[in-house]
Formats: sequence, C-alpha cells, structure tokens
Amino acid sequence: MTSTISPTAGAQAGSPAGTPAVQESPASALEAGGTAPQPPASRPPASRNRRELLMYGPQPRWVRPSAAMLLAITAVLYLWNLEATGFANSFYAAAIQAGTKDWTALLFGSLDAGNAITVDKPPAALWIPALAGRIFGFSALSMLIPQALMGVAAVGLLYLTVKRVTGPAAGLMAGGALALTPVAALMFRFNNPDAMLTLCLVLAAYLTTRAIEKAGWKWLAAAGAVIGLAFLSKMLQGFLIVPGLALAYLWAAPATLGRRLLHLLAAAAGIAVVAGSYIVLFQLTPASARPYMAGSETNSFLELTFGYNGLGRITGSGGGMPGGGNMGGNAGGPGGNGNVGFGGAAGIARMFGTSFGGEVSWLLPAALILLAAGLWFTRRETRTSRTRAALLLWGGWLVVTAGIFSFMSGTVHPYYAVALAPAVAALAGIGSVELWRGRAYWPARIVLAVTVLASSVWSAVLLGRDPSWLPGLRVIVVILGVLAAAALLLRADSLAGLPARFRKAATAGVVVLSLLAGGLGSSAWTLATVAQPHSGSIPTSGPTASAMGGGFGTAGRAFGDRANADTSGAPGALGGPGEETASAELTTLLKSSGAKWSAIVSGATQAASLELATGTSVIALGGWNGGDPYPTLAQFQAMVDRGEIGYFISGGMGGMGGGRGGNSEVAAWVEANFQAQTVGNATVYKLGA
Repeated sequence: MTSTISPTAGAQAGSPAGTPAVQESPASALEAGGTAPQPPASRPPASRNRRELLMYGPQPRWVRPSAAMLLAITAVLYLWNLEATGFANSFYAAAIQAGTKDWTALLFGSLDAGNAITVDKPPAALWIPALAGRIFGFSALSMLIPQALMGVAAVGLLYLTVKRVTGPAAGLMAGGALALTPVAALMFRFNNPDAMLTLCLVLAAYLTTRAIEKAGWKWLAAAGAVIGLAFLSKMLQGFLIVPGLALAYLWAAPATLGRRLLHLLAAAAGIAVVAGSYIVLFQLTPASARPYMAGSETNSFLELTFGYNGLGRITGSGGGMPGGGNMGGNAGGPGGNGNVGFGGAAGIARMFGTSFGGEVSWLLPAALILLAAGLWFTRRETRTSRTRAALLLWGGWLVVTAGIFSFMSGTVHPYYAVALAPAVAALAGIGSVELWRGRAYWPARIVLAVTVLASSVWSAVLLGRDPSWLPGLRVIVVILGVLAAAALLLRADSLAGLPARFRKAATAGVVVLSLLAGGLGSSAWTLATVAQPHSGSIPTSGPTASAMGGGFGTAGRAFGDRANADTSGAPGALGGPGEETASAELTTLLKSSGAKWSAIVSGATQAASLELATGTSVIALGGWNGGDPYPTLAQFQAMVDRGEIGYFISGGMGGMGGGRGGNSEVAAWVEANFQAQTVGNATVYKLGA
C-alpha cells in the first residue's frame, strides 16, 4: 500500500516512539480509490509483479474502464474538428512538408526541400508528422493527428506514472488535469515542437519512477535517452526536468549512495548517446551536403544550442534572437527586451500574470500547497518512501521549470507553459488523494479545504480576465469552492448516525463537489480553446482565438503575411484559419518555375507561406527574420549563375533583426542587375536570362 500523507505519517516509517500510527481502514482506502491494506503475511514477495499499481491485491473493477474512458475523452477532445486548425504555424508546416519530399530535409529539419536553411530548432519534433505525411500524403490532418495522439499518450503515461505511486484514483486525477489544462489542449492540437517535447518529458518521468522502485540503472539510462530526444526536440528546455528526476533518484532509490551516483552516470550516458550522436552527425556533415543551421552565425548546431536558442533565451543576450539583433524572435516573431508583449515582465509572478496565467496556472496554487504539505507530512518517512520520491520528482520539475520561465529575460512565449502542465497535474493528483486518505486528521482536512478554496478563487480570477465570457461561471466556482471547503472541514462524508449507504453517497458528493470547485473553470476554458481554430506563431488559449504572426512590414503582406496576424477564423487557401495566400498570379508564376528553388524572399514566414501555397521550394533569405548570414551575396550569386533560383521577391522581413545576413547587399545587387515586375501586388525579379 502507498504511504498516506498525514500529520502522523512518520509513525509508519520510523517515527519516534509514542507517536500514534496512521492506520487507514479498508473502507477509507477504497473510498480513496486504492485497495484495502493486507496483513503482512498475505502480501506477495517483493519480486512478484505488483500489477502496475504498487498496491497489493486485485484492482477494483472500475480502474480499467475509467482509464479507458480517460483516454477516449482525451482523444475526442484533441482530435475533434482538428481540420479547422489547418496548417497552424506555417513555419513548421513548411518544414514538415519539406520532410515529406526529401530525406535530407527530414533528417536536418530543413525549411525547404531544396535544403537551403533549417528551422531554428532541432528536427526531432518534425520527424513523426513528416513520416506520417510520407505514408498518408502531406495534409493538415496528417500533420496534426500525430500531435494529438502525442497528447493522448502523454495523458496515459502520466496516469500510469502517478498510479504506480499513489493508486488509480490519483492517476486518473493527474491524467484528467493534464488533459483539461488549456495550454495542453492548445499545443497538442498544434504543430509546434512542444507536443513532442512534453511527451518525452512525461515518458522520462515514468521511466525514472520505474527506476526508483528497485534502483534499476537500465530504466534510468532509458530515461536519459528519452531526455536526449527531448533535447533534439527543443534543445536545453528538455533538460529542465533533469534536476528533479536526479534528486528523486539520488534520494530515494533503494541502493547505496555510490551505486545511485553510478546509476545517474548511466542516465547521463543515455542523454549523451542520443543527443550527442545527432550533434556529431550534424557537425561532421559537410556544409555543402546539408542546410544552413538557422539561428546561428557560424552554421553551427552548438552555437544555436548555447546561443540565441539556449542561454540567450535565459539571459537575453543578443536579444535572444538569431543574428544578434534586438527584436527577439524565433518562430514567435519580434519582441522587445523583457518580452513584456509575450510573457509579461520577468519575476516570481509571471506564471500567474495575464500572459501565462490562463495557460497553466489554474491548479498551480493547489500544486504548490500540496507539494509543501506533502513534503512536511512525509518528513519522517524512510528515505526510500515512494510518495516523497514522487513529490521530489514532480516538485523539482515544477520549481526549476517555473523558476526559469519566470525569470528568463530572453524570448519567452506563453505556450512554453505546456512543459509545466504534467508536473502541476501530477502534484494535484498525488497530494489531494494522499491527503484525502488522511482526512480523519484535522491538519489534512485543513490543507485540503484551503487547497480547494484557493483553486476555486483563483479560477474565478482567471475567468474574470475575460469579463464578457460566461460571467456567471466565476460566481459558480467560488460558491462550489466554499461549499466543498466546508464539507471537507466538517467531514460531511462521515456524519454520525448516517447509514452506511448514505455515508457512501455523501463521500461521493464531497469528492464531486471538490473536483468541480477546483476544475470547472479550467475545463470550461479548455473546451473554449478547443472550440476555436488557432494559427500563427504565438497561439494562446481561451474563448477568443488569438495568435501573433512572424511577419511584420508592409512588403510581406503582399503574399500573406497577414495570415498569422489575422484571427478572424475564416479558413484561407492555405488551410489555416484566417490564413491568406499568395495572389493567384504569383502562385501560378512560382509553380511554373523549373528551378531548384522557385523563389527567394527575406524571412521564413513569407517563404513558408509560399511553399505551402505552391508546393515548391523557397529560400528564406536570412532565416526566420532576415538576421542569419545565409546566403551571402557570393553564395547567392553562385546560385543564380547555376540557374537554381527562379525569382527574387522584394520586401519581407529582411534586416529587421539587425543581423549580419547581408540581405541589403543581395537586394541591391538584384535591383541593379534585373528588371522588376509587378505580379499580383508583389514586386518580383526574374533571375537569369
């Protein structure tokens, strides 16, 4: 049986003599979703399979149907009306399309099938949707369905991970909380790399939990390998959970300190093998045989890792953008230092602010309260306590990730918060169920009541940030919170004199009331998020679809730069809501080009939109915002001499970032040597004779 978080939990595991031990009755344990404790003599040997519960005896009948229902509901939530999202972020959609056409583009994450330049991220998050596009044909659905299924898998893995420690009820709560977190529903229905990243992080936590049970170094090495894959999805962000996982294993694994340290080296080796092998592959591949590494000034994967896409995001050095400019943008578009327009002012309150709050903070107060209470109530348990190990794992994940997000001064976007959602959900599930089991003791009841009331009040605050949307819902959640807190404090589930069947109904009523108080606001916000199609590079959750595109400047709007800024919701020709495409004349012109690249244009958003509209390869001059030094004037002239580029399209984002791309030199040379023509409402130069 799992340990019970209660004020006297230490009596179960080496507490001082005279401290009363907590003995959970069979009925109470079953009410909490666990199984009745068995006498020691009836327990199976430690080596025997524990039915994935780490609880003795058979599973309750409701466990498997409930888990199946959780996954089914999550699948419906994430797959419903998915086609309305269209190509979502055209930047990544174009790279996925390129991967369906060319294996080199797939391997290196090229933005175009001609392999001129990559996206400014590692490629792992593009591999699965690109392979799906190769099998089923590239489309919005072949790209987005794998993302949604990653979300279902993440929910299922979180359920299994928490269930191993605290039982199926806690697992269901954690999985449900993740599924109904607004930013999770947003990103698992989108094509940014965060879906793959989050799945890898949850899988690493599951493997680490398995490793802690028996000090299994192989499980820990596997966790390291998965973290390496997370790195190849979104670089250093994949490492933010490492302190929490390492602390939990180092503290709680049933082995000597020396063995635990050696096992952690096995995990580090797993990271190095997966992440390092790709870095070596990239660095040793001749530059002529692969695309240029966007976001770097030296065509280096390592520079991108430790520069603008890594430490630059934390410190804000170089504006946190490619080319060393000051506009702050990757696929998130421009932004000033401090990112007030993106994530709000840096500081301890950022996760609760207007940018991040509605994405992930609905249960954040509850998670913090339950983490603190859990660590206190388990302070006297044995070192190998799995409950405390889980609190250290998920708490370390939460504190480190939230801390970095809160204080980083480089580019930060609210949707990054999806990486926090599993930790918040796990702590809410573990802490609430363990305290519920100890509710006979007044400290546990007080913490539960405070947690539920705080969650309901904070939900009302978040709902109030959009006062025009369901204004009565805020009042309802506060009333539910007050009623649930009172019921918990007064032990409404065990009033004296009630027949057993009524006590059971009262128990169910208190549980349902508490769940509604804490989760109704988040669930409603999530459903509103799913009901709206999202596009652009900075999507946000909520009842109003909103996003920010990467293109700024009048020239880019000639062929659809307004696509990502427009949130009208009307499907456009590219398949995305509100997304405009190139004019018919420009599309026809580029389709007729027989060159390796039909065109070159400054900025990746414009290039991506053209690629999706025409099905041809287009070079993004200067990468995302024109700040990358590729192609140089000499490289561009050589391409033109070889007849590899059909047209130069004037305008776009060139030079906005202040980088060293030499875009002005390229544009000046084209203007001096080729004749301009107007196609649709774009200025185009035909390159070559």
